Amino acid sequence: MRWRRVSGVSGRISSLLRFPDARVRPQRDLPGRERGCARGCGAGRRRALHGTGRNAGRRPDMLKRYLVTGLLIWIPLALTIWVLHMIVTSMDSTLLLLPPQWRPQRWLGYDVPGSGVVLTFVVVLLTGVFAANIIGQRVVRWWEAILGRIPIVSSIYRSVKQVSDTLLAQDGHSFRRAVLVEFPQRGQWAVGFVVGTASVGISPYIDPDSITVYVPTAPNPTSGYTLIVRASEVRDVQMSVDEALKFVISMGVVSPPDGSPGNGERAGS
Repeated sequence: MRWRRVSGVSGRISSLLRFPDARVRPQRDLPGRERGCARGCGAGRRRALHGTGRNAGRRPDMLKRYLVTGLLIWIPLALTIWVLHMIVTSMDSTLLLLPPQWRPQRWLGYDVPGSGVVLTFVVVLLTGVFAANIIGQRVVRWWEAILGRIPIVSSIYRSVKQVSDTLLAQDGHSFRRAVLVEFPQRGQWAVGFVVGTASVGISPYIDPDSITVYVPTAPNPTSGYTLIVRASEVRDVQMSVDEALKFVISMGVVSPPDGSPGNGERAGS
């Protein structure tokens, strides 16, 4: 039986008697445009719900990826700023060694951050100029002799001086090149640095072609092992000393740009 729409109050009463829930009406009693909207809107809602469930799993992964990317940008920058701030602050404290009337604050009326860096640079430069002549060398030897007589200070000073001479000396006693050496056992290779030949007191007891290799520990390269090996038992690698130090400090994360460390030739060949 077909139902037709009746206008007025009687039409509304008939609709309520036939369909108690006026919001739910058979699609055959809806106009054509409303029937199409009902079908399309229902399908759209189903697609929206399905798409929301699928994208819900992606959101935590996207947030995690964005968070890690932000940390990779900010952590190195924050550490760099912190280290520079600590260095500049420490150097600015050297201004306290100057008389009050010589300090920049007295001249300008306010503190100048970084002025201690300039003072430190000038002091180091003048010290190098003074120690390069004969009188300066005698003063340095006299000063080292005084420090060598103090029990605790002498051991600390000698250790620090040996390390600084090894790293900064220009007379061939610093790290010459990076090599691979079998350490701690055969078949296992470690990055080392050739320091030089064996000392005079050791050379009579070893092969003439032996060299001294320093193998640092990661991530602290200031501690390590000093090995005396044959030159033929180490392999040269295609990276500089700085690149090798980065490789050790980063625990192997920062690899050399050209090739792998194991592609070098033997130093003795």
